Amino acid sequence: MLRLVRLRLTNFRSWSSLEAHFTAPVVAISGENGAGKTNLLEAISLLGPGRGLRGARMAELGRRLDGAACPWAAAGRFSTPHGEFDLGTGVDPEGASERRLFRLDGQPVRTQSDLAERVAAVWLTPQMDRLFQEGATGRRRFLDRLAWALEPAHAREVAAHDNAMAQRNRLLAEGRGDARWLAGLEDAMARHAVAATATRRALVLRLNALMAAGTATGAFPVARMELLCPIAAALAEQPALAVEDALREAFAADRRRDAAAGGAARGAHRADMTLIHLAKDQPAELCSTGEQKALLVSVVLAHAALIAEARGFAPLLLLDEVAAHLDSTRREALFAALAALPAQSFLTGTEAEAFRPLQGIADMFRAGGGKLLPEGETGSH
Repeated sequence: MLRLVRLRLTNFRSWSSLEAHFTAPVVAISGENGAGKTNLLEAISLLGPGRGLRGARMAELGRRLDGAACPWAAAGRFSTPHGEFDLGTGVDPEGASERRLFRLDGQPVRTQSDLAERVAAVWLTPQMDRLFQEGATGRRRFLDRLAWALEPAHAREVAAHDNAMAQRNRLLAEGRGDARWLAGLEDAMARHAVAATATRRALVLRLNALMAAGTATGAFPVARMELLCPIAAALAEQPALAVEDALREAFAADRRRDAAAGGAARGAHRADMTLIHLAKDQPAELCSTGEQKALLVSVVLAHAALIAEARGFAPLLLLDEVAAHLDSTRREALFAALAALPAQSFLTGTEAEAFRPLQGIADMFRAGGGKLLPEGETGSH
């Protein structure tokens, strides 16, 4: 099991300084609203690749003093069956770089893909309660985080596709119709779109097989994920090279339309997904908020089991206020499923009482006043 055993924060959001140690596979953190619980989960999420569970900009992460953001840092020590490693991230204290820096065992990390080889995290937050009522972007990001944990190179393919698309959009907007230049960008878009879609599709197929078996999701409803994407549909029928060729031709034919629209009408950025509540044969957008949360929990539980099997370690599960829309029966089912998973889970909630069934299984903490105290203690930690 990949396990975070120590977390250190310096001037991160509401935390001026923190050192916390974790020994259990489940960590439950209670505290009032505004106590910094979500900030803790965000810090953990930033120890992996990507922009974290809030998608925040660098300037938003530092603790603010006298109206200015302080230089911040977050560091974690991770335990694995093969030994421990230290991973840190934060701003450049010298101010020489505006990019977020990473260090692995004290050495600079070249790319975020290198991080993905070591650490993965998946999260559920209250903001995701509207995942199926809002636009496709949030659902696609959720899907891509799941895919990234399965295939660390996936983020590179998505970024390469989006970079080529942005250059093509700019050329078309400026009326610079150099056919060879556009064709080169469209070739890159096609190749990376097919690679990214193939990873998404492989994830969906494997995840659905695991969810259908029901062994990883316990008492939660069985879900089926559907990838809503013309490229994925084409890959189900044709070889990847044929799909790439068709995309190149379509991009070339779309140039005038895309120039007028200000963006590409097709590509990896148009993918969407939904979940089906199999017992009801009903899409998630027609389910209640509680049912939607239960379906997402099913996906996250199955995903953790899938990644553990595929890569040898499961992602960290960051579950912010996850019990808010779960009744007591489902809440206890969640705790039982988490205890059985080969993954470390961090849960937050306003009431410590909700976590009582985890006593003896979980590390129990209370956040407040800039401190993280073991439940029941009143001293400093």
